[in-house]
Amino acid sequence: MIKKERRDEEIVLVGVLKNQRDRDILFREKWYRIPLSYAPKRQFHYLAFYQPLTFGKEGKQIQYFARVLNYQVVKRKNLLPAELNHPHAEDDYFLVRIGGIKKLDPPIKNIKPRRVSFGFATLTHFLQSKTILQLYRVPPIEEILEKALKKAGIAAVAQHHLSFAKKRFCLDFAIFCQKGNIAIECDNKKAHSSALQQKKDKIKDNILKRNGWHIVRLKESSILSNLRGCLLKIQKTIERCGGVI
Repeated sequence: MIKKERRDEEIVLVGVLKNQRDRDILFREKWYRIPLSYAPKRQFHYLAFYQPLTFGKEGKQIQYFARVLNYQVVKRKNLLPAELNHPHAEDDYFLVRIGGIKKLDPPIKNIKPRRVSFGFATLTHFLQSKTILQLYRVPPIEEILEKALKKAGIAAVAQHHLSFAKKRFCLDFAIFCQKGNIAIECDNKKAHSSALQQKKDKIKDNILKRNGWHIVRLKESSILSNLRGCLLKIQKTIERCGGVI
């Protein structure tokens, strides 16, 4: 059951548009679907739409939003009758009907790439936000650490991409040393607190370790309250790895 909010607090739900087809449906038919198991528990008045990297130049940003008219539960086959053989055709979906679609100028950008899923914000805060970090009130811990590393004279590569056994990874920072490389991961509270994400982090760490990487995970709270201690931990790891190349 959806909980009602105070009338003076208009709430925006941020959803994700998976691909161009879903955006075409949104503009043409003015509805958005959510699997019922993921349906929001809170009342909301607006829907905003995050476009991932698959949208190319228009990806990694929230470009459109609209006022909610009503919502109901509908089977997928009734929404998409041309896909009756789809494995989820009989599943129930939370259908949200919307009014006129508005365009944000400028859009809310995912500058330091974050995985975006459903999230809530007040309309005022939504309209004031310039980045995804601002929208979700996530402290810019990567930026804080990057400045601290530069000030300490530690050469680190931000957003370093690599792959092992067809699995691609992005490290918050990579430090290349004489006796093994170091992966520094900044774990913000919202993104890394779930059991599922912690499991993914553990898998990532194990793969990196098997390929000779040393892992330094820093919690959001540590970066914000004990930045000096975080740098000391990194420096000690660099020493164990024979120093920076």
